Amino acid sequence: MESEGYDVLVVGGGPAGMMAAGRAAERGKRVLLLEKNRRVGEKLRISGGGRCNITNAEEDVRVLLRAYGNAEQFLYSTFAQFDNKNTFSFFEKEGLPLVVQARKRAFPNTECAADVVQTMEKYIRAKGVTIKTGAEVTSVQSDSSGITGIVCGPFDKAQGKQTVYTAKEYIFATGSVSHPETGSTGDGFNWLTKLGHTVHQPTPTIVPIKVKDEWAHLLSGTSLSFMKITFFVDADGTPKKSFSKTGKLLFTHFGLSGPLILNSSSKVQDLLYAGTVTATIDPYPDTDLGALEKNILAIFDANKNKALKNILKEAVPHGTVKGILALLEGKIDTAKKVHSVSRDERKLIARFLKALPLTIEGLMGFDRAVIADGGVPLDEVDTKTMRSLKVPNLFLTGDLLHINRPSGGYSLQLCWTTGFVAGSHV
Repeated sequence: MESEGYDVLVVGGGPAGMMAAGRAAERGKRVLLLEKNRRVGEKLRISGGGRCNITNAEEDVRVLLRAYGNAEQFLYSTFAQFDNKNTFSFFEKEGLPLVVQARKRAFPNTECAADVVQTMEKYIRAKGVTIKTGAEVTSVQSDSSGITGIVCGPFDKAQGKQTVYTAKEYIFATGSVSHPETGSTGDGFNWLTKLGHTVHQPTPTIVPIKVKDEWAHLLSGTSLSFMKITFFVDADGTPKKSFSKTGKLLFTHFGLSGPLILNSSSKVQDLLYAGTVTATIDPYPDTDLGALEKNILAIFDANKNKALKNILKEAVPHGTVKGILALLEGKIDTAKKVHSVSRDERKLIARFLKALPLTIEGLMGFDRAVIADGGVPLDEVDTKTMRSLKVPNLFLTGDLLHINRPSGGYSLQLCWTTGFVAGSHV
């Protein structure tokens, strides 16, 4: 075994790891960054659908931190050192300006996640960080004083050679378990448990929802830009309304996605533990049932001699006619002429359009999760420095911390912030 000494050793070449490594090197530290993949930033390259939602542009830091739920009280001192305004300034300085879009989501002006990776890699190389890719950590050595070394196996196991890398201090930035194909396989959680930390088991929290209904599957790729979804839970034979949200929804081949759904999935998971979960979609939240019936009647009056199935597209949201025809099958003969549609049938169509029914099967897994929760509770970390309160020469960042947050740039901001703070205090 070979041994090399550094001031700081960072495990994980994602956003938090690169920010931590660059910041530490900026302060004159000799920094080694280990990344198990063949290149840094693999998950970052696919974030935001390849566009990379870098941060959220909420100007009020109190409002911003409220998005992190119970972690809010721990994060004021952390964000006082590097917040979303600093993120804007950082990327501007590094030659990648940001643009703000709907719901205060900030993206690189190129809307290309690979440009964010390139910018971060350029930053850490310019600061003198040593980067070793294809370096998979096999174990962490420690004693009563803290971590004493990182044992790293070669990418090609057939070579049989291992290296022990040592440093005065260590930063873990290995991420959680969402999108395991990018290398986020929860290794850091295993090491932290052995080092004496409590680790809450991760669950996919910002993740699409699976539904049973074939009519919804038929609409894969269709989005509703403004609708209301209401969730119900049946724990005792009677469905009870739980909560509603209004916003954008995307139908997929397995169910539902889009910002509205992703930010509802954690609540839905809780409901699934309580009983059978159903939902209704109202594509016309600003139109009451009576007004919708009048709209449908006007369309029918203008098309009396056409088949119902041929004019239904004029009465339903764009792109949804195939699914709604499937939903009406067996309830109305959609092949008959509009003038033969009865008043009760017309009312039935209106009621369906105000409450399209769904049965929730569950959430998708870690492979489709934008974010997974779980990790080390913040009462085991000094959030002024990101230093572990269990292991004196260890710092923790990003998704290794047990913090719930919605989609919309909050997760990457947490990485930039905790990475910067850790890099500032090693």
